[in-house]
Amino acid sequence: MSPHKIPYGRQKITQEDIDAVVAALQSDFLTQGPRIANFERNFAKYVGAKYAVAVSNGTAALHLSLLALGIGKGDNVITTPITFAATANVALYAGAKVYFADIDPDTYVIDIAAVEKLILQHSKGFFKAVLPVDFAGYSVDTESLRALAQEHHFKIIEDACHAPGAYFMDHLGQKQQVGNGVFSDATAFSFHPVKHIAAGEGGMITTNDEGVYKKLLALRTHGISKDNMQYAIWDKEKQGNWYYEMHDLGYNYRITDIQAALGNSQLQKADAGLQRRQEIAQAYRAAFQELPIKMQKQDEKHFNAHHLFVIEVPDRKDFYDYLHANGILAQIHYIPVHLLDYYRQFGWKKGDFPIAEQYYDGAISLPMYPSLSDRELEYVIDKARKYFD
Repeated sequence: MSPHKIPYGRQKITQEDIDAVVAALQSDFLTQGPRIANFERNFAKYVGAKYAVAVSNGTAALHLSLLALGIGKGDNVITTPITFAATANVALYAGAKVYFADIDPDTYVIDIAAVEKLILQHSKGFFKAVLPVDFAGYSVDTESLRALAQEHHFKIIEDACHAPGAYFMDHLGQKQQVGNGVFSDATAFSFHPVKHIAAGEGGMITTNDEGVYKKLLALRTHGISKDNMQYAIWDKEKQGNWYYEMHDLGYNYRITDIQAALGNSQLQKADAGLQRRQEIAQAYRAAFQELPIKMQKQDEKHFNAHHLFVIEVPDRKDFYDYLHANGILAQIHYIPVHLLDYYRQFGWKKGDFPIAEQYYDGAISLPMYPSLSDRELEYVIDKARKYFD
């Protein structure tokens, strides 16, 4: 039997993390303080972007990215059916309509050929944005997507909640870090506990567009700003430091200094976490290569950040039950969004995206997190191999 329950993912909190949070608690600012800007600067440097804006969670990061890029009521956007519901939900929050494009059967990320086919079925400019997802840590080829965007006039909002530290090689052989803003207009990250950088909750948006950056800063705080003030109805000379204006209908999507302190501490260990994830993935691949298990594509062009280690098996339910009976708390990522009850009201049905649906029928995520010990890893591998004996 397992020495204890082994989850599919979990946070790793060190004494340095605890000390950083305690220091924040003992400071003058629990929110709207200097630790947030420090975290933003460090994160922007980590991914190679000009700007970063910290927000309350990954969903908020996606939502504000849409709004800052002018996506709203009556617009049409495309995303993948294999993602957490939030990627599609944020388009509805903004008043847009969601379309889906099927996935690549080997990488599990959105199939750019399917995106192009869908775009060509409509008039130029019909789609205002595409939201690709770097699923499980495998980065989308945003260079190819950018070429489409330039021809068909849509924005790219990359959901990189699974993929800080991931990258792909462009056609010149140059490394393109996820979130660097070279091909995407905005990129969203998450700091949920099972993610690479755990802050309890929290999110980040990176961009290279100064106008988008300034818009994001205002939108995360109710649309209120002290910049570009017009003093439209007040005597400017009689307004002091307290004065502010509200130019847009924004949201309370702020992150706290407590979360920023934890996130910044976690960021310092991000590369070490990525290395451990690679070791775990390599061990799984070596152990399963002769078994009836399909694994996500591995290639030299992509560095997979491995938020998840997803596989496909012939009898997923039986394998899932077997693992759980042996203390291995595998998880499923994800039920195709177009087949969730809420989305079926828009006319989506089974059979619309056969590759995504086939993936879901066999998909299961094995334990993948930096604090997974060698003993636990060996136990998971041993139990999986015995199942297929």
